[in-house]
Amino acid sequence: MDARGTKRGAEKTEVAEPRNKLPRPAPSLPTDPALYSGPFPFYRRPSELGCFSLDAQRQYHGDARALRYYSPPPTNGPGPNFDLRDGYPDRYQPRDEEVQERLDHLLCWLLEHRGRLEGGPGWLAEAIVTWRGHLTKLLTTPYERQEGWQLAASRFQGTLYLSEVETPNARAQRLARPPLLRELMYMGYKFEQYMCADKPGSSPDPSGEVNTNVAFCSVLRSRLGSHPLLFSGEVDCTDPQAPSTQPPTCYVELKTSKEMHSPGQWRSFYRHKLLKWWAQSFLPGVPNVVAGFRNPDGFVSSLKTFPTMKMFEYVRNDRDGWNPSVCMNFCAAFLSFAQSTVVQDDPRLVHLFSWEPGGPVTVSVHRDAPYAFLPIWYVEAMTQDLPSPPKTPSPK
Repeated sequence: MDARGTKRGAEKTEVAEPRNKLPRPAPSLPTDPALYSGPFPFYRRPSELGCFSLDAQRQYHGDARALRYYSPPPTNGPGPNFDLRDGYPDRYQPRDEEVQERLDHLLCWLLEHRGRLEGGPGWLAEAIVTWRGHLTKLLTTPYERQEGWQLAASRFQGTLYLSEVETPNARAQRLARPPLLRELMYMGYKFEQYMCADKPGSSPDPSGEVNTNVAFCSVLRSRLGSHPLLFSGEVDCTDPQAPSTQPPTCYVELKTSKEMHSPGQWRSFYRHKLLKWWAQSFLPGVPNVVAGFRNPDGFVSSLKTFPTMKMFEYVRNDRDGWNPSVCMNFCAAFLSFAQSTVVQDDPRLVHLFSWEPGGPVTVSVHRDAPYAFLPIWYVEAMTQDLPSPPKTPSPK
């Protein structure tokens, strides 16, 4: 048994402390890239455990009904001429961002499949459960200069759950989002509509509405260093022509970016945007990002494929570039920091990890609302699962 397990076991034998006494917060974790420049850590090739879909009303379905099929314009044709502004705002149904969904959709999936997870019955108790987007933020932290983050962590039945909390700053920015930025967000979704079909072999139909409630999510298993991971992330589409139809290697990530004209613009793109694209696609094992480059009028006339495993090549010789080893080593260090900080097994206890650019990751401890994020329906269903102690045989 590892030290964490013994510590948790030993805790049970101690005299119970009063419930209102919160554990002492842990030290902080530095984020300076120079501290994480060792060799690339072990990362298990991600395997897909399952999937789920969210429909136009944001309702959960434990199937692939929302999966779309990659259908790019023919390579021998005139090339794309996609008007990304078409349909805005009259054919746009944006998701209500006021609704804080936390881990709920992933927990729905987990509840449905908990009895038959590969890795055996004890695997989940050692794992970290979260969204891919939360891990992406951890990967990019050593290089991030603009946006901080907060991650809430709770341990329940051994498993460590990580759920992002919107920072006050992010909330203020979202509520004051300028019209141009709203339109840019729409344009990213509109690009997907031009590139995806509802059935394999059929053509995209950009005449419908863009509804950002709809999502297809893959649920994946991996391991970073000693940390088993179960995470889920939204997938744009699957490529029916991919060399392997085995997910996640058949998946394609779609992105838009503004057209670039100078070496300086390209260099900035490689240093900043490509880092985020790499982190987002490397984690789930998505092999390709297809980018549409838009002109100032919002038209895409060129596409470029960036293989995830070749993205680092663009910054390898740039002294101000990013390094995948630094990203993954920092993420592994954060997961170790969280595992050793969150010792108490209690779904209502939250360790809030906070980070602002230029500083270390700090921790504060909270109980119940507003930070507790594991829903009662989940906690109760998982608790009812616990094997009851063996009955003593009744005398004959």
